[in-house]
Amino acid sequence: MLITGASRGIGAASAVLAAERGFDVAISYRRDSSAAESVAEQARARGARATTIQADIASEDDVERMFATVDSELGTLAVLVNNAGTLDLQMRLDEMSAERIERTLRVNVVGVFLCCRAAVRRMSTRYGGTGGRIVNVSSAAARMGGAREYVDYAASKGAVDTMTVGLANEVAEEGIRVNAVRPGIVYTELHALGGEPERVDRVKTVVPMKRGGQPVEIAHAILWLASNDSSYCTGSFVDVSGGR
Repeated sequence: MLITGASRGIGAASAVLAAERGFDVAISYRRDSSAAESVAEQARARGARATTIQADIASEDDVERMFATVDSELGTLAVLVNNAGTLDLQMRLDEMSAERIERTLRVNVVGVFLCCRAAVRRMSTRYGGTGGRIVNVSSAAARMGGAREYVDYAASKGAVDTMTVGLANEVAEEGIRVNAVRPGIVYTELHALGGEPERVDRVKTVVPMKRGGQPVEIAHAILWLASNDSSYCTGSFVDVSGGR
């Protein structure tokens, strides 16, 4: 299993849970090598082979190198989890720069497309593969719009949702299932990128369950979609958002 953005938060929790479920894991990260290695050590402690790969998924060259590293170090790719993503400081759309919007879309949309392309070329029976699973980490923001905070992020996740359905239909007969998880308000470091590390505690009262989610709760949904327990699901979405 290759998990992008797996040095922290939902990606890290997914890597550790995947190791517990018997997967070998490739842990992709952009900057924090020590955090990625810590996750890899936790996976190894659970009996898995684990490797860390530095890559910026916004870079086509990095994506190709990342998948080639998985090929050489872990072998046949069975599952891709597109978890890596970014957002920027909270603001209205009319205050956003073109550079900010382009960076958000480059990572959250183009990067996911590039990773899916590389995975399909390895998994699809059309290319001699034996099938596989792709799980995209979207966001409840795709349904809600992110007004006054990050409309660009929400829109990027809306694009991921549309791509999930389209790609699922393209490759369903080629042995690949493509699904997505839409987390709600979750305790991760992503909120610090938006300028409010404690955002979950501020907004959790709007959630019917009146609490923020934990990364491992999202990881359980990801691992279900990555397993044979979800064998008749493709083009589907699992909302893990406390009822919101």
